[in-house]
This record gives sequence, structure tokens and C-alpha cells, in this order.
Amino acid sequence: MIDPKVTVPSLRARKQAGPRIAMLTAYDATLARLLDEGGADVLLVGDSLGMVVQGLPNTLPVTLEEVAYHARAVARGARRALVVGDLPFLTFQISTERALENAGRLLKEGACEAVKLEGGIEVAETTRRLVGAGIPVMGHVGLLPQSVHAMGGFRVQGKSEDAAARVLGDAQALEEAGAFAVVLEGLPADLGRRITETISIPTIGIGAGPWCDGQVLVCYDFLGMYRDIAPKFVRRFAELGDAVVGATRDYVSAVRDGSFPAPEHSFGMAPPRTLGEPTGAAALPEAGPAAYGPAEE
Repeated sequence: MIDPKVTVPSLRARKQAGPRIAMLTAYDATLARLLDEGGADVLLVGDSLGMVVQGLPNTLPVTLEEVAYHARAVARGARRALVVGDLPFLTFQISTERALENAGRLLKEGACEAVKLEGGIEVAETTRRLVGAGIPVMGHVGLLPQSVHAMGGFRVQGKSEDAAARVLGDAQALEEAGAFAVVLEGLPADLGRRITETISIPTIGIGAGPWCDGQVLVCYDFLGMYRDIAPKFVRRFAELGDAVVGATRDYVSAVRDGSFPAPEHSFGMAPPRTLGEPTGAAALPEAGPAAYGPAEE
């Protein structure tokens, strides 16, 4: 039996009622279907696709069209999870009206059910405008990948008391503007706890300690498939990268030594037809996947 569909109101209610929220990124229908079946509450089509899918050094070049493309695929694979799409760099900073247009496109063209945008006090008015138009907004404070150059790299934020107060103020501004949840990235664990205990909307941590209302990881990280970088906050729940390399080596070896394809992977000729049997189109097997399965043999 499929669990009830995760919605913005049901997710927000878990701040008090629990259980904690499990969020993962996803970029295609096949993996989205598997993560959804595994019980993920939220599937984030993150601009992290620039790094883990496209091989870029950061998220800045990712476009709205690319997020919408991947989001459509994820939405086809997700049945239960809430699908959230990232607003990429410069799709919401130029003006509130531009942000509204682009967020609307992610819902209309990307089949997203909510959007996520980076920033705090400076994007509060934009958040308020989107929410007022019926677009659910997930905030994102702390380490902001789209501000990687301004922050001097991917560095933990909020380490001093003044910096911590600024991050807390950012989270409060998003709460007041109507965001239904906020991602806390790259923060000291104690600060993650303070923000979680202060605001009334769920916090979803990534490198922000164990006291958040939920956690998020990049799917390629938690599956052990993205092996170039190993951040301290990542726990690999599988080593599929090693499994893929091993399976590929086995496949290459089988092709080269002739053991694949074996007879059971091959098709035979049709038996000779006798007089009176149908010919032409009437004799053709039914089109579609079934024509390649056991029924033909």
C-alpha cells in the first residue's frame, strides 16, 4: 500500500507531529521512482545537477530550462514524494516579477509542486510574492552554493556569534514571508539546533547537525556514486560507484571473451510456414515489448 501523498501542509505539520523529514535530490525518472519507493518524503531537483550530472565545478551555469527538463522526468517517477525544483542563479535575483515568472514556469513546465531559492532577508519580499501567488517556497540559508565566489568557496557559515545571528535572522525572515520549510546548509550543529528551536517551520539540514527537523543529501553522494568529493557531512549508505565499475568490467570481459550474449540472450528464426498459414502483415507478431519476450519463443 502506498503511503499518503506528501503535501506542503502535511510536511509543515511534521515540525510538531513528526516523523523527521527525509529529502534527497533526484534528476531522472528511474532513480526518482526508486527513491520514492524507498520512502523519500521530498525529491529536490537541485541545481546540483550542474556538478553531479553535467560535471561542472559549481552550480552557477545551470539554467531554468535544464532544471525544468529534469524536474519533468522526476515528476513522472514520483508518486508519493513532494517534488521541489531549485530556482537557478539569476532566475530570481533580478526582480520580483522575474522571480514570479520563473517560479511559475517550474510549476507549469517542470511539474514541480514547490520551488526552492537561496538567500535570507534579501529574498524575503520575493518569497512573500511567490507565496502570495500560490507558489510554495522552500528557503535555503547558511552556505549558499550560488554565492560560492562571494563566500570564498564552500565554507561553513555562522561560526561566529555575529554570523550566527545573521543566519538566524535570515531563517526568521523566510518564516515570516511564508516559506513552508528552510534548508540549513553548512552550519555548526549548535546553530542548526538554535534555528530549529526558534522558528515554527521545518528545518532540513545538510551539514547542519542532527537536531534539524529533517535531512537532505545529494542522491549520488549517499549512494556512493559521486566519488570526486567526500564532504564531512555525507554518509554513504551504499557504494554503487564501485558496483557500477565492477559490473562494467564484467560486461567488458564477457563481450571480449564471447560469453555474452549467450544462447539464452539470442533470438531464433521463425519456423517455415505451411500452405494456408497467414502471410504478410497478418503473420507479424504484435508490436511492442511483448514481441521481444518469451511469448515469441
